Amino acid sequence: MSEKVKVTVGEQVKEYSRGTSFKEIAGEFQKDYKEDIALVMVGNRLQELNKLVTEECKIRFLTTADDAGHKAYKRSATLLMLKSIYDVAEITEAGTIEKVMIHFSVDKGLYCTINGTVTLNQAFLDKVEERMRKLSEQKIPINKKSMHTKDAVALFKKYKMKDKERLFRYRRVSNVNVYSMSGFEDYYYGYMLPDAGYIKYFKLILFDEGFVIQLPTVKDMKEVPDFAPRQKLFNVLKESEQWSEMLDVSTVGALNDKIVDGKMGQLILVQEALQEKKIAEIAGEICKCSDKKFVMIAGPSSSGKTSFSHRLSVQLLAHGMKPHPIALDNYFKDRELTPKDEFGNYDFECLEAIDVEQFNKDMTALLHGERVEIPSFNFKIGKREYKGDFMELGKEDILVIEGIHGLNDRLSHSLPRESKYKIYISALTQLNVDEHNRIPTTDGRLIRRMVRDARTRGSDAKTTLGMWYSVRRGEEENIFPYQEEADVMFNSALIYELSVLKQYAEPLLFSIKPEDEEYSEAKRLLKFLDYFLGISSEEVPNNSIVREFIGGSCFKV
Repeated sequence: MSEKVKVTVGEQVKEYSRGTSFKEIAGEFQKDYKEDIALVMVGNRLQELNKLVTEECKIRFLTTADDAGHKAYKRSATLLMLKSIYDVAEITEAGTIEKVMIHFSVDKGLYCTINGTVTLNQAFLDKVEERMRKLSEQKIPINKKSMHTKDAVALFKKYKMKDKERLFRYRRVSNVNVYSMSGFEDYYYGYMLPDAGYIKYFKLILFDEGFVIQLPTVKDMKEVPDFAPRQKLFNVLKESEQWSEMLDVSTVGALNDKIVDGKMGQLILVQEALQEKKIAEIAGEICKCSDKKFVMIAGPSSSGKTSFSHRLSVQLLAHGMKPHPIALDNYFKDRELTPKDEFGNYDFECLEAIDVEQFNKDMTALLHGERVEIPSFNFKIGKREYKGDFMELGKEDILVIEGIHGLNDRLSHSLPRESKYKIYISALTQLNVDEHNRIPTTDGRLIRRMVRDARTRGSDAKTTLGMWYSVRRGEEENIFPYQEEADVMFNSALIYELSVLKQYAEPLLFSIKPEDEEYSEAKRLLKFLDYFLGISSEEVPNNSIVREFIGGSCFKV
């Protein structure tokens, strides 16, 4: 008779045979959850459902409506899609496939392309989608096996997945986990679902030069939303990817090659020059518009808004303008007047945290040529202060205003639309781990913020990770809905930055203890950073946006 072990699920304590899978236990509790159980938290360690119970433990299930579970759904859907693409190409003899590339997020899905002789059209995609549904109905298992790194390199060389072969040359650990579905093998950065039966909702849509796999959101995992691409954002992402291809650095393995070959100094200079060229072009466009008096800069957390506003101001000066940077944070309401969220915490992300009426009163007065005293906000005491910083706008003067609500016309409701030039800025990571594993933009910004918070606010990584959910929620509500209203978009991500940030972020993440709630996320980010070879920050220019986070900037940031 097999030995029994105690498993605590929530408040219930049950006994199971040693070797029982968490998937089997999840099946018993699925009735208590609205969405499919996707992963399991054993203590503070995230695990896949195919893992087995080996000792007494306390567990918590995560569904596809949780962030980690939703990511597992997206990865697993990607594996199912790739398997189906190769199957359809072979079954229908539609042609050869040299490479399927997953590029970046578009709307609620992922933008992909196919290289080879296959004719990519909606008819082909419909066959792929039909194949995906058939494999889902059959509940084809997603298996995982561990192999030696050198064997993984040989395997992906055989499959002509050159980006993975390149990536694993720099693998520090001796083993690699490889996932398979009915003979199709691939590597994924992160946890997966147990089988294809969990992947019920998806849609393949022909778009631009490739296609999009549209997926459900965490808010509704049983419906695929209509495809509504944001064209301006898509164009910026494509342009950034073209820069990466021009520099021959599209993946982490390619970046590591540059480091090993001693070419990072040149790469840093060229990438910075490309950004400066873009900023100069934006300044030139602003100067062509004689009626613009307010440059409104908005973007999500850790996009580098402050450094960008200073660099844009330098370029405006070079064009004969007289720019004056203003941070919207200076118009925060006094702390005791700040709204609170449903958890009772101050909600600094909402528009109501800003004294909108005072801001409009001051900006309107400036537009009419009046002299105005601009406030500053004392974050230590949580109050707005006036220190004699007076301002008056002349013919060449222009205000460069940065803050998360800059694109929302409710913020500047009293100002004429023609007086505003709107800029959306975000760190839209153009680098991928490999051809099938993209780097989420949010991960790059989270690492930036963690490093900056530790340097400027004395916050540890645990605190930053703990508040990231509320920050992200604020972005979804207050920033992203307005991004397409921008006159121009700017990508502040730099190809080389994660190799620099690695040295600063790793010690912070290692400080998080196994008993901490944030431990699982810290381990995920450490595993992610392990893909990168680290480089010194010495060659990073002092006006770089990266300096806003690691220190040493020539600007007051």
